[in-house]
Amino acid sequence: MGHHHHHRHGSDDGDSSLAELLDLDGEVLTDYWADALDWVRQAADGGPRQRIVDLGAGTGTGTLRLADRFAEAEVVAVDSSPDMLDRIRAKALAQGLAGRVRTVQADLDQPWPDLGTVDVTWASLSLHHLTGPDRVLRDLHAATRPGGLVAVTEFDGRPRFLTDAVGDGFEERLLGLLHEHDAERLPELGTDWPARLTAAGFTLVDVRPFVIDLAPAPPSTGRYADLWLRRLGERLSDQLTPADAATLAGLLDPDGPSSLLRRDDLHVRGTRTVTLAHRP
Repeated sequence: MGHHHHHRHGSDDGDSSLAELLDLDGEVLTDYWADALDWVRQAADGGPRQRIVDLGAGTGTGTLRLADRFAEAEVVAVDSSPDMLDRIRAKALAQGLAGRVRTVQADLDQPWPDLGTVDVTWASLSLHHLTGPDRVLRDLHAATRPGGLVAVTEFDGRPRFLTDAVGDGFEERLLGLLHEHDAERLPELGTDWPARLTAAGFTLVDVRPFVIDLAPAPPSTGRYADLWLRRLGERLSDQLTPADAATLAGLLDPDGPSSLLRRDDLHVRGTRTVTLAHRP
């Protein structure tokens, strides 16, 4: 997802609920991931493809799928969390990819890590956590081989799961509070990434929104929605009205009649936009 904590690029160390949420994102939104990464792979045809970087790799959904699509390349997973990188290494080993997947622990708000020359970069829901994204994009430009590609993925709409009938528009109010919360906490969220990539020296290739609209929802959506709303509720708990707090409690009660884990009316909606650019 993209609701990681400020100035980090993957997860809180030891935050198992966030790790599970990121894994479920890859599972529930598997078609989005496949379509977006297939598009990046096609765009990389004809250019250099020896070293692929997943910038802000989380639990490695992008890392491992990039390794599948770039079969001869080294794939480098960059994240600030040792726990997330441990998870990626374990998955790579289990999938027979350990020889081609390398992990690098780095806080991108610190000096640029030594990744070597980069051919393709995938940055999914990570750049908006940075205090200095323009500097990072300039560093990435310097590290990218001429002809190399960068793909920046960001939210164009937070995920939604509920019908408007639940809590008389409860989810929309919750997302409104999140928008206000993020305006202060994540000021780079919603920024003009094509313009910033261009300013860093890249040439824009294309911008494509990927609309997520899953109904009926996949089987693991209940757990995905439960973790997402649970974490969101913790963040916004002091801003909820008593009625909305009660609605949320009902949704998160695993044994209650409104439990997210038991609902059959969940509908996953959202948009993620991928911006492609290359270094001339």
